[in-house]
Amino acid sequence: MTRDGRLGVGVIGAGRVGPVLAAALAGAGHALVGITKGSDPERVEALFPGLPVLDAVEVARRAELVVVAVPHDQLPDLVSGLADVGAWQPGQLVLHTDPAFGTDVLAPAVAQGAIPLALHPAIAFTGTSMDLRQLSGAYAAVTAPVPVLPIAQALAVELGCEPVVIAESDRAAYGEAIATATAFSRSIVAQSMSLLSEAGVSDPGSYLRTLVHSTIDHALSDGAAADTGLAGGGLAGGPADSIDG
Repeated sequence: MTRDGRLGVGVIGAGRVGPVLAAALAGAGHALVGITKGSDPERVEALFPGLPVLDAVEVARRAELVVVAVPHDQLPDLVSGLADVGAWQPGQLVLHTDPAFGTDVLAPAVAQGAIPLALHPAIAFTGTSMDLRQLSGAYAAVTAPVPVLPIAQALAVELGCEPVVIAESDRAAYGEAIATATAFSRSIVAQSMSLLSEAGVSDPGSYLRTLVHSTIDHALSDGAAADTGLAGGGLAGGPADSIDG
Protein backbone atom coordinates (compact mmCIF):
# COMPACT_ATOMS: atom_id res chain seq x y z
CA MET A 1 0.00 0.00 0.00
CA THR A 2 1.29 3.47 -0.79
CA ARG A 3 1.64 6.05 1.96
CA ASP A 4 -1.55 7.83 0.93
CA GLY A 5 -3.55 4.60 1.22
CA ARG A 6 -3.92 4.07 -2.52
CA LEU A 7 -3.60 0.49 -3.73
CA GLY A 8 -2.57 -1.29 -6.88
CA VAL A 9 -5.72 -3.26 -7.69
CA GLY A 10 -5.93 -6.42 -9.76
CA VAL A 11 -9.19 -8.11 -10.68
CA ILE A 12 -9.75 -11.82 -11.21
CA GLY A 13 -13.09 -12.24 -12.95
CA ALA A 14 -14.22 -10.01 -15.82
CA GLY A 15 -17.93 -10.82 -15.78
CA ARG A 16 -20.61 -8.49 -14.48
CA VAL A 17 -19.10 -7.77 -11.07
CA GLY A 18 -15.33 -7.49 -11.42
CA PRO A 19 -15.11 -4.65 -13.97
CA VAL A 20 -17.72 -2.58 -12.13
CA LEU A 21 -15.86 -2.84 -8.83
CA ALA A 22 -12.62 -2.04 -10.66
CA ALA A 23 -14.21 1.11 -12.07
CA ALA A 24 -15.51 2.12 -8.64
CA LEU A 25 -12.13 1.59 -6.98
CA ALA A 26 -10.37 3.46 -9.77
CA GLY A 27 -12.84 6.30 -9.24
CA ALA A 28 -11.82 6.33 -5.58
CA GLY A 29 -8.21 6.87 -6.58
CA HIS A 30 -6.76 3.37 -6.63
CA ALA A 31 -4.56 2.26 -9.52
CA LEU A 32 -5.61 -0.70 -11.67
CA VAL A 33 -2.74 -3.04 -12.51
CA GLY A 34 -4.54 -5.75 -14.45
CA ILE A 35 -7.65 -7.81 -15.04
CA THR A 36 -8.21 -11.34 -16.26
CA LYS A 37 -9.74 -12.09 -19.64
CA GLY A 38 -13.53 -12.23 -19.75
CA SER A 39 -16.19 -13.29 -22.22
CA ASP A 40 -16.57 -9.70 -23.48
CA PRO A 41 -13.07 -8.27 -24.00
CA GLU A 42 -14.42 -5.32 -26.01
CA ARG A 43 -16.47 -4.16 -23.02
CA VAL A 44 -13.46 -4.36 -20.71
CA GLU A 45 -11.29 -2.50 -23.21
CA ALA A 46 -13.94 0.21 -23.52
CA LEU A 47 -14.07 0.58 -19.74
CA PHE A 48 -10.31 0.45 -19.18
CA PRO A 49 -8.35 1.39 -22.32
CA GLY A 50 -4.87 -0.04 -22.16
CA LEU A 51 -5.36 -1.96 -18.90
CA PRO A 52 -3.22 -5.12 -19.06
CA VAL A 53 -5.21 -8.32 -19.52
CA LEU A 54 -3.35 -10.93 -17.49
CA ASP A 55 -3.83 -14.46 -16.30
CA ALA A 56 -4.92 -14.97 -12.70
CA VAL A 57 -1.41 -15.82 -11.52
CA GLU A 58 0.02 -12.54 -12.83
CA VAL A 59 -2.84 -10.53 -11.37
CA ALA A 60 -2.20 -12.06 -7.96
CA ARG A 61 1.53 -11.48 -8.19
CA ARG A 62 1.27 -7.82 -9.23
CA ALA A 63 -1.58 -6.46 -7.12
CA GLU A 64 -1.65 -5.10 -3.59
CA LEU A 65 -5.41 -5.67 -3.53
CA VAL A 66 -6.78 -8.63 -5.47
CA VAL A 67 -10.52 -8.55 -6.12
CA VAL A 68 -11.80 -12.06 -6.84
CA ALA A 69 -15.20 -11.92 -8.52
CA VAL A 70 -15.85 -15.38 -9.91
CA PRO A 71 -18.84 -17.75 -9.75
CA HIS A 72 -19.53 -19.40 -6.40
CA ASP A 73 -18.49 -22.90 -7.43
CA GLN A 74 -15.16 -21.68 -8.86
CA LEU A 75 -13.95 -19.68 -5.88
CA PRO A 76 -12.49 -22.41 -3.62
CA ASP A 77 -10.51 -24.09 -6.41
CA LEU A 78 -9.24 -20.78 -7.74
CA VAL A 79 -7.93 -19.68 -4.33
CA SER A 80 -6.25 -23.02 -3.63
CA GLY A 81 -4.91 -23.28 -7.18
CA LEU A 82 -3.18 -19.91 -6.92
CA ALA A 83 -1.77 -20.98 -3.57
CA ASP A 84 -0.37 -24.13 -5.17
CA VAL A 85 1.75 -22.03 -7.56
CA GLY A 86 2.77 -19.55 -4.86
CA ALA A 87 0.90 -16.62 -6.40
CA TRP A 88 -0.37 -15.01 -3.19
CA GLN A 89 1.89 -12.40 -1.60
CA PRO A 90 2.59 -11.65 2.09
CA GLY A 91 0.69 -8.56 3.22
CA GLN A 92 -1.48 -8.53 0.11
CA LEU A 93 -5.22 -7.87 0.49
CA VAL A 94 -7.43 -10.55 -1.07
CA LEU A 95 -11.10 -9.64 -1.35
CA HIS A 96 -13.83 -11.88 -2.73
CA THR A 97 -17.41 -10.87 -3.53
CA ASP A 98 -19.39 -14.08 -3.00
CA PRO A 99 -22.30 -13.60 -0.58
CA ALA A 100 -22.26 -17.15 0.80
CA PHE A 101 -18.58 -17.36 1.74
CA GLY A 102 -16.81 -15.57 4.54
CA THR A 103 -13.04 -15.43 4.78
CA ASP A 104 -12.47 -19.13 5.54
CA VAL A 105 -12.52 -19.84 1.79
CA LEU A 106 -9.40 -17.67 1.51
CA ALA A 107 -7.42 -19.84 3.97
CA PRO A 108 -4.92 -21.02 1.30
CA ALA A 109 -4.07 -17.39 0.55
CA VAL A 110 -3.83 -16.57 4.26
CA ALA A 111 -1.38 -19.43 4.69
CA GLN A 112 0.93 -17.55 2.30
CA GLY A 113 0.61 -14.29 4.22
CA ALA A 114 -2.32 -12.64 2.46
CA ILE A 115 -4.98 -10.66 4.33
CA PRO A 116 -8.53 -11.99 3.77
CA LEU A 117 -11.59 -9.81 3.16
CA ALA A 118 -15.12 -10.74 2.09
CA LEU A 119 -17.26 -7.94 0.66
CA HIS A 120 -20.60 -8.39 -1.07
CA PRO A 121 -22.44 -5.32 -2.42
CA ALA A 122 -26.16 -6.02 -2.17
CA ILE A 123 -27.16 -5.06 -5.70
CA ALA A 124 -28.11 -6.98 -8.82
CA PHE A 125 -25.17 -6.36 -11.13
CA THR A 126 -25.73 -5.69 -14.82
CA GLY A 127 -22.08 -5.18 -15.73
CA THR A 128 -22.76 -1.62 -16.95
CA SER A 129 -22.19 1.89 -15.66
CA MET A 130 -25.70 1.69 -14.18
CA ASP A 131 -24.18 -0.42 -11.41
CA LEU A 132 -21.98 2.47 -10.28
CA ARG A 133 -25.10 4.47 -9.56
CA GLN A 134 -26.65 1.48 -7.77
CA LEU A 135 -23.58 1.09 -5.58
CA SER A 136 -23.99 4.63 -4.31
CA GLY A 137 -26.20 4.27 -1.28
CA ALA A 138 -26.39 0.47 -1.38
CA TYR A 139 -25.37 -1.78 1.51
CA ALA A 140 -22.42 -4.15 1.47
CA ALA A 141 -21.84 -7.17 3.70
CA VAL A 142 -18.29 -7.22 5.06
CA THR A 143 -16.52 -10.04 6.87
CA ALA A 144 -12.89 -9.94 7.96
CA PRO A 145 -10.65 -10.71 10.94
CA VAL A 146 -11.15 -8.04 13.61
CA PRO A 147 -7.74 -6.33 13.14
CA VAL A 148 -8.42 -5.68 9.43
CA LEU A 149 -12.19 -5.21 9.55
CA PRO A 150 -11.78 -1.42 9.20
CA ILE A 151 -10.03 -2.01 5.87
CA ALA A 152 -12.99 -3.98 4.53
CA GLN A 153 -15.37 -1.30 5.80
CA ALA A 154 -13.32 1.46 4.21
CA LEU A 155 -13.29 -0.32 0.86
CA ALA A 156 -17.07 -0.71 1.01
CA VAL A 157 -17.37 3.02 1.63
CA GLU A 158 -15.06 3.75 -1.29
CA LEU A 159 -17.36 1.69 -3.50
CA GLY A 160 -20.18 3.99 -2.40
CA CYS A 161 -21.80 1.45 -0.06
CA GLU A 162 -22.73 1.43 3.60
CA PRO A 163 -20.88 -1.48 5.23
CA VAL A 164 -22.75 -3.99 7.38
CA VAL A 165 -20.64 -6.46 9.33
CA ILE A 166 -21.65 -10.12 8.93
CA ALA A 167 -19.98 -12.69 11.18
CA GLU A 168 -18.14 -15.57 9.58
CA SER A 169 -20.62 -18.01 11.13
CA ASP A 170 -23.54 -16.11 9.59
CA ARG A 171 -22.30 -15.93 6.02
CA ALA A 172 -24.16 -19.06 4.91
CA ALA A 173 -27.45 -17.66 6.21
CA TYR A 174 -26.66 -14.31 4.60
CA GLY A 175 -25.93 -16.01 1.28
CA GLU A 176 -29.19 -17.94 1.46
CA ALA A 177 -31.11 -14.73 2.14
CA ILE A 178 -29.57 -13.02 -0.89
CA ALA A 179 -30.17 -16.04 -3.13
CA THR A 180 -33.78 -16.33 -1.98
CA ALA A 181 -34.52 -12.66 -2.56
CA THR A 182 -33.00 -12.57 -6.04
CA ALA A 183 -34.18 -15.94 -7.34
CA PHE A 184 -37.70 -15.62 -5.95
CA SER A 185 -38.10 -12.07 -7.25
CA ARG A 186 -36.92 -13.01 -10.72
CA SER A 187 -39.11 -16.12 -10.84
CA ILE A 188 -42.29 -14.39 -9.71
CA VAL A 189 -41.80 -11.42 -12.05
CA ALA A 190 -41.06 -13.72 -14.99
CA GLN A 191 -44.18 -15.76 -14.26
CA SER A 192 -46.31 -12.62 -14.01
CA MET A 193 -44.91 -11.27 -17.28
CA SER A 194 -45.70 -14.52 -19.02
CA LEU A 195 -49.30 -14.43 -17.77
CA LEU A 196 -49.73 -10.83 -18.87
CA SER A 197 -48.41 -11.71 -22.32
CA GLU A 198 -51.01 -14.46 -22.55
CA ALA A 199 -53.62 -11.89 -21.52
CA GLY A 200 -52.64 -9.69 -24.43
CA VAL A 201 -50.46 -7.09 -22.70
CA SER A 202 -47.85 -6.09 -25.27
CA ASP A 203 -45.20 -4.78 -22.87
CA PRO A 204 -45.62 -6.69 -19.60
CA GLY A 205 -42.32 -5.47 -18.17
CA SER A 206 -43.31 -1.82 -18.36
CA TYR A 207 -46.81 -2.65 -17.18
CA LEU A 208 -45.51 -4.33 -14.02
CA ARG A 209 -42.63 -2.00 -13.21
CA THR A 210 -44.43 0.48 -10.96
CA LEU A 211 -46.60 -2.19 -9.32
CA VAL A 212 -43.65 -4.45 -8.51
CA HIS A 213 -41.45 -1.63 -7.21
CA SER A 214 -44.21 -0.15 -5.05
CA THR A 215 -45.22 -3.56 -3.68
CA ILE A 216 -41.63 -4.37 -2.72
CA ASP A 217 -41.22 -0.95 -1.15
CA HIS A 218 -44.36 -1.51 0.92
CA ALA A 219 -43.17 -4.95 2.03
CA LEU A 220 -39.76 -3.64 3.01
CA SER A 221 -41.12 -0.65 4.91
CA ASP A 222 -43.66 -2.81 6.73
CA GLY A 223 -40.96 -5.28 7.67
CA ALA A 224 -43.11 -8.19 6.50
CA ALA A 225 -42.60 -10.54 3.58
CA ALA A 226 -46.29 -11.42 3.38
CA ASP A 227 -48.60 -8.45 3.38
CA THR A 228 -52.08 -9.55 4.37
CA GLY A 229 -53.52 -7.67 1.46
CA LEU A 230 -51.53 -9.82 -0.93
CA ALA A 231 -51.16 -13.15 0.84
CA GLY A 232 -54.71 -13.32 2.05
CA GLY A 233 -56.61 -12.78 -1.14
CA GLY A 234 -56.17 -9.11 -1.82
CA LEU A 235 -55.30 -9.75 -5.44
CA ALA A 236 -58.29 -11.95 -6.00
CA GLY A 237 -60.60 -9.85 -3.84
CA GLY A 238 -59.93 -6.56 -5.57
CA PRO A 239 -57.13 -4.58 -7.18
CA ALA A 240 -57.56 -1.66 -4.78
CA ASP A 241 -56.71 -3.86 -1.80
CA SER A 242 -53.51 -5.11 -3.43
CA ILE A 243 -52.37 -1.60 -4.30
CA ASP A 244 -53.19 0.13 -1.03
CA GLY A 245 -51.96 -2.82 1.04
